[in-house]
Amino acid sequence: MKNAHDLVLEAKAQIHEVALEDAEAAIRAADLLLDVREADEFHAGHIPGAINIPRGVLEFKLSNDPALCARELNIVLYCKTSGRAALAACSLQAMGYRQVQSLAGGFDAWSAAGKAQVAANLPNFE
Repeated sequence: MKNAHDLVLEAKAQIHEVALEDAEAAIRAADLLLDVREADEFHAGHIPGAINIPRGVLEFKLSNDPALCARELNIVLYCKTSGRAALAACSLQAMGYRQVQSLAGGFDAWSAAGKAQVAANLPNFE
């Protein structure tokens, strides 16, 4: 029986992961930078220019938004460490998207490298 780790390894064998040192160029060239983490993770910090569509609703959101339906979109995905993004990239490829890349190491690697990030300024209700 497979576990989540097995599924991620299988997905990574079928997708293109962009190395951290090539990430900024890949993001500049992308039509769409997708953060597939949950909303609270995104609001805590994300890569500038990213759009948040959590992994659990990704296929539905892309299918229902005419601006995101074009299969020739150049898409870069990321999550916390790259597992969810790999699974998402595999799903998008199965949907017919032809230019999909996943950020190796995810947001954790991006952040550890000291690269630019944005955090939401949410009001404090305490």
